[in-house]
Amino acid sequence: MRVAICDDEKTEQQWIKRLVLEWAKEKGEPLEVVCFSSGEAFWFSWEEDDVYDLLILDIEMGTLNGMELAKRIRKEGGDVPILFVTGYDEYMAQGYEVAAIHYLVKPLLKESLFTVLERVKSAHKQQEKLLFLGEEGMISFLISKIWYIEARGHQCILVTEKKELILRESISAIEERLKEKRGFIRCHRSYLVNLGYVAAVLPNEIVLDSGGRIPLSRRMSKEVYQAFIQNYQ
Repeated sequence: MRVAICDDEKTEQQWIKRLVLEWAKEKGEPLEVVCFSSGEAFWFSWEEDDVYDLLILDIEMGTLNGMELAKRIRKEGGDVPILFVTGYDEYMAQGYEVAAIHYLVKPLLKESLFTVLERVKSAHKQQEKLLFLGEEGMISFLISKIWYIEARGHQCILVTEKKELILRESISAIEERLKEKRGFIRCHRSYLVNLGYVAAVLPNEIVLDSGGRIPLSRRMSKEVYQAFIQNYQ
């Protein structure tokens, strides 16, 4: 994840940065934090590099305050999630105009900020893509849309709600790339499943939300069952 903090109060800026990095350390989340001391500084940088997963934005700043900066970003088509922080609550209604994800009043509380960061992380995960070698070359695919992957001979089939894609990769190679993505687990020598689409884990098979069933190896059943429970904790 990549987070921008825009606050003209240096002490407040560093406090927010400290909390964000503390959250990242607790969660084991790779994270980059970029700080700006004015709306103008952020806007100048934004025109060159607009790739952020979250903008933590102070409202009361100099010539270009946080609310005006947010409106400018939205006018230009920017869809970065914006978290407003301010010493006053009078701006809350305006936050809806720019689709702010949340509004926190200073002094910023650790628990409140952590809750917002969890929401952003969840949304970020749902938009994460992975590259696969398909029949006609490399393709990118949203990880969250994958139901399961099945090995068939020397290729694999990526299964989603609406389609199946043929992959020119081994299931072991795909598993290696997905092992750091929470929610995926090998349930059989020929199957990798996304636990987010699992309705039930039975002794010899897995029932999907769609009603479909895939085999569950007896050797892997204990690990899969534990992972299924942990996925909802």
